[in-house]
Amino acid sequence: MKKVVVFSGAGMSAESGISTFRDSNGLWENYDIQEVATPEAWAKNPELVQRFYNERRKHILAAQPNQAHQTIAELEDQFQVQVITQNIDDLHERAGSQQVLHLHGNIRLAKSSGPDAQYSTTFYHIEGWELDLEQHLCPKGYPLRPHVVWFGEAVPTYEDALNILKDAEIFIVIGSTLTVYPVAGLIHEIPKHCEAYYIDPKADQTRVPSHYHCLNMTATEGMQYLKTHLQP
Repeated sequence: MKKVVVFSGAGMSAESGISTFRDSNGLWENYDIQEVATPEAWAKNPELVQRFYNERRKHILAAQPNQAHQTIAELEDQFQVQVITQNIDDLHERAGSQQVLHLHGNIRLAKSSGPDAQYSTTFYHIEGWELDLEQHLCPKGYPLRPHVVWFGEAVPTYEDALNILKDAEIFIVIGSTLTVYPVAGLIHEIPKHCEAYYIDPKADQTRVPSHYHCLNMTATEGMQYLKTHLQP
């Protein structure tokens, strides 16, 4: 079976009603990103940060995978499929995808907020949508924080993503603005023989290497098109 690697960004989940990470004014759900998505924000006001991610988690739990998520999962009938996602939701998993690597964390999981939290490999499943600073603690007594990679933190799974790309035969970029580094650099790491596609309503050939096929479509439209045209 051919190996298909799907690299998804915020546009992937937009059709499920989940807001994109940020828009042109630097806000996320009307919050200043610097106030809710950095280690400094947590040190300054953990109550605000925790409340913000509790609300995001509540919203994600109420959302449903869209047709694009479903189509990617269906590709597993004909291909070996690996998803690499920038998204912190779990919609790929809920749609049925078996192999999902989260570059920026998974909001359904928590980790210790203690020293070196960004490199933690111990995660706790969150029951429901709410984390409490006083009730939910790690064994060392630190409050649990969302398993989310904040601005200024390392991306621990980046090397894993590079290894996944080494033998990709079909690479699909979907719903990513390709502006968040280092992960946007993954588009340059595929093998020379790999078929490559970029799906986005604003897909622009200037954003990707020349051998990529740009599909100016929504996530659902693009995945339905590729499901029909890709050859196992």
